[in-house]
Amino acid sequence: MLPEAFTALAAAGGAAVVQAAGTDAWEGLRNRLAQWFGRGDPERERGELERLDRSAADLADADPGTTERIRSRQESVWQTRIETLLEGLDDDEQRAQATDALKRLLEEAAPAASGEIGLVSGNTFNGDTAVQAGNRNQQYVRFDPQS
Repeated sequence: MLPEAFTALAAAGGAAVVQAAGTDAWEGLRNRLAQWFGRGDPERERGELERLDRSAADLADADPGTTERIRSRQESVWQTRIETLLEGLDDDEQRAQATDALKRLLEEAAPAASGEIGLVSGNTFNGDTAVQAGNRNQQYVRFDPQS
């Protein structure tokens, strides 16, 4: 059984996969995570790339009614895969190296912590204005008199 810190790291990895899928960050995370899973074995790395691509496709193809269920499922799938890899390592030194590498990978994949993501600054708005910032926002606009 893995220590709680490893489980939390695996959960962060699963969440990172789901959050990055379909964004500009996807290719970088996808390639680095496949390398991490592959552990120097090109065949294993190719298999992970295929799994990651299937996950991204599942997320992209989800209809609005099933999006949250698919997202949750994919997070769990990748958390479990990460936990399984960590549990399967032979000794504590290998596990420490793998967790350090995964932490670096996730830190580099995370959006900048500068607070400037989604920032609207220095703008002047005259009249009706709508500003929307964030990730995976949904907006419904109706222009009929009964709205």
